[in-house]
Amino acid sequence: MPKEYRTIQEVAGPLMLVRDVENVTFDELGEIELQNGEKRRCRVLEIDGGNALVQLFENSTGLNLDSSKVRFLGRTMELGVSEDMLSRVFDGLGRPIDNGPEILPDERRDINGLPMNPAARAYPEEFIQTGVSAIDGLNTLVRGQKLPIFSASGLPHAKLAAQIARQAKVRGTDEQFAVVFAAMGITFEESNDFVESFRETGAIDRTVLFMNLANDPAVERIATPRMALTAAEYLAFEKGMHVLVILTDITNYADALREVSAARKEVPGRRGYPGYMYTDLATLYERAGRQKGRKGSITMIPILTMPEDDKTHPIPDLTGYITEGQIILSRDLYRRGIEPPIDVLPSLSRLKDKGIGEGKTRADHANTMNQLFAAYARGKDAKELMMILGEAALTEIDKLYAKFADEFEQKYINQGYRADRSIEETLDIGWELLRILPRTELKRIKDEFLDKYYAK
Repeated sequence: MPKEYRTIQEVAGPLMLVRDVENVTFDELGEIELQNGEKRRCRVLEIDGGNALVQLFENSTGLNLDSSKVRFLGRTMELGVSEDMLSRVFDGLGRPIDNGPEILPDERRDINGLPMNPAARAYPEEFIQTGVSAIDGLNTLVRGQKLPIFSASGLPHAKLAAQIARQAKVRGTDEQFAVVFAAMGITFEESNDFVESFRETGAIDRTVLFMNLANDPAVERIATPRMALTAAEYLAFEKGMHVLVILTDITNYADALREVSAARKEVPGRRGYPGYMYTDLATLYERAGRQKGRKGSITMIPILTMPEDDKTHPIPDLTGYITEGQIILSRDLYRRGIEPPIDVLPSLSRLKDKGIGEGKTRADHANTMNQLFAAYARGKDAKELMMILGEAALTEIDKLYAKFADEFEQKYINQGYRADRSIEETLDIGWELLRILPRTELKRIKDEFLDKYYAK
């Protein structure tokens, strides 16, 4: 039986100091028993001699220092994992909240996981079809990649996340594909929308959901993505599934980190976030990938809202360093009713060249992708010129490019949240748009592809 301590010294916010403890280790779980028999959970943040600084998972109201007792449980925070987790909804600490039965775990795993040995990583190179043209055609997602979505408050990143989770698939194989969806600091209404959206399309059968609501304790928010990744690692590397992990919203996670850091009176870094935030985010993001000799894989799409739409804010800034590209949502496109409002020019998938081409998507993919980027960029320039100098200042070819830019936004990007396009459909729409321009302008496409597709 674990030893009980009645030596609670003080409570400050989410932190509590317990004196004269023995054999207690960092990150160990504890249980606080109140006078009325109610139990609350905590974990050890720091050990200094015989003093333990612990972090409360629930709030500290009603906690009487004299009459409450603390027990340390001798283990770190764990999640019981099993294939039965698919189609279930859990809270941020891995407890079922969908009125279903408790999970009977195959094993219990430490939620902090183990870092993947870089030498054991396999290179990401297989195409994942999300059904979203702006991603599949231009910023292709590859199995084992980390591709964040940079959004801003008020933009529909939740709808895009739900669409990708519903539609994503590995083509040409009958391999099992699962989605682990973790939401941090969202409202009850948003949480409900996600669950309903997965239920009505049947996608919930292959999805594990972890929901941490805005009124749940900040400390729980720090555990939520780790719970999700632990479930993903089990499904990917033990059960051989391809797992897509969607984490939303990383900004709420980082704010929870800042809150706990401030309570510990740590020296703040940029914008008050702790100096170790880069390391902390890396411990999450780097759990994605593929391992040599193992069938499964973890592909990750973290979603974050940039405070004040600022790309240089510490959260998007550090995320950009650790991940392989970013999908950026645009307020301007959103105002013009384009759904999803993906701004393709500043968006980037650093691994897209590895996942496209003959045998993966289609042989003309790389050429058409480069040509669409170039034509859209020139079309936007032409439109800006037209706004300043008027249409009369444009040459005939500039007018065609301006028309191309408008059509590109309307037909290619603006597909709505219900359309699930195959990569062939996406490439064909690209060709349809390129026919707006004369063949002589398509300098980035090989003649063999022009002969085959342009004249159709």
